[in-house]
Amino acid sequence: MSHAEDHEGTRRDFLYYATAGAGAVTAGAAIWPLVNQMNPSADVKALSSILVDISDVEVGTQITVKWLGKPVFIRRRAEGEIIEAREVAMADLIDTNSENANKPGTDASDENRSLDEAGEWLVMMGVCTHLGCVPLGEGAGEFHGWFCPCHGSHYDTSGRIRKGPAPRNLDVPISAFEDEITIKLG
Repeated sequence: MSHAEDHEGTRRDFLYYATAGAGAVTAGAAIWPLVNQMNPSADVKALSSILVDISDVEVGTQITVKWLGKPVFIRRRAEGEIIEAREVAMADLIDTNSENANKPGTDASDENRSLDEAGEWLVMMGVCTHLGCVPLGEGAGEFHGWFCPCHGSHYDTSGRIRKGPAPRNLDVPISAFEDEITIKLG
């Protein structure tokens, strides 16, 4: 093999590597906008957590707020509602798992679904787990909690499914008290 042929091989190798490098940069430049458009937009990021003033919520009433485009029920339960929810035997529940509760990986007991130790505050997604309807609240249904009139799902005073086609309890979003009159969602 002559010195000229040796020199020719390295030039050819360089051209291959340069072409492959340029192709990789071009492919990356073409693919990046497609990947980047899947990131959440600024308005979605801004709504990923909100603060809710609960100072005007009276005992036995609820407010509905919009978070991430969905309704969230924030209920200040009366003593009777808390007692009724806590007396329910776990064996009587359709969904005993509570993956989306305030304490994930625990059972669906009322203590694990309520925001505070006393059980006065309940925060739940206001979306029926059957087909995504918005249940009626304020003591509706056979179990004095929420009722979805679209297909007949009945939830108790802790938002647990008790009767009807819904497969799961109402979801509990990530929430916490910021102070005595403010709840942070997200």
